[in-house]
Amino acid sequence: MIAAFLACIALLQGDAPAAVTRDPPKDTAHPAAMKALAIPSGATSLNAVLYTTAGAGLHPTVLLLHGFPGNEQNLDLAQAMRRAGWDVLTLHYRGSWGTPGDFRFRHGLEDADAALAWLRRPAARAAGVDGARIAVVGHSMGGMATAYEAGHDPAILGAGLISAAGMNLFSSPKAKAIRALGDEYGAATMHTLAGTTPEALYAEVAADPKPFMLNTYAVGAARKPVLVVSADDGLRSVDDSFAAAVAASGGSPRQVHLATDHSYSDKRIALETVVLDWLASLPGAPTKPGGA
Repeated sequence: MIAAFLACIALLQGDAPAAVTRDPPKDTAHPAAMKALAIPSGATSLNAVLYTTAGAGLHPTVLLLHGFPGNEQNLDLAQAMRRAGWDVLTLHYRGSWGTPGDFRFRHGLEDADAALAWLRRPAARAAGVDGARIAVVGHSMGGMATAYEAGHDPAILGAGLISAAGMNLFSSPKAKAIRALGDEYGAATMHTLAGTTPEALYAEVAADPKPFMLNTYAVGAARKPVLVVSADDGLRSVDDSFAAAVAASGGSPRQVHLATDHSYSDKRIALETVVLDWLASLPGAPTKPGGA
């Protein structure tokens, strides 16, 4: 783990990967593209976008999961991963950003399952996705969903957590939790979420906080490559605790801390560099931009 950490530091001190700073050569026969999708989940369909990388054949894919309520989409990261040879699937959970349904934290976990299931179907293969080579990367609440997938889906290549936030943080005490949820789900963003209230979200996690705790999934996550990126956003202790639990379960998580805010506002290149370096280390990673 120390060697991996030092390698990340060396990368951050040197040049960023080419996929961060340069467009790849155009492949006129098999160009990069973007596909709008409706992925079935529950009784509705998720608004989703598949960024397909250039090149013939099937490509490894990253499922990229945003947080709560999802103002930071990390689409610059999606584009960098595509330039590095990965297809990237992004989505909006039920009840968020125009996707029909009611927003609940548990639905976010279920929606991640639904997205992985779609990536393993013939329709995804027809779009160039190699369903046997899928990594999951998530930010904030999306990091919680990423830990969940790492804990119970043995087929994913690896799990990258960026300032992961277990929603159990909102389970107690009640008044404080509801105020905090109201700050996130407030006047400026409430139009992005449907079928929910701070009180409903509090009741969800208070009734059973365990599914929303990162460490619940540490044993399963220890069986695969894990990246844990933290920031100066109040979540570092949570992220460190998860990494320690993965290590205690026999895993070797790669940890990187960046001195920035929760949205990595002034460390976007650094974040892309860390994530791309980790993705390149996974089994089944593309050997070249646009390559299989």
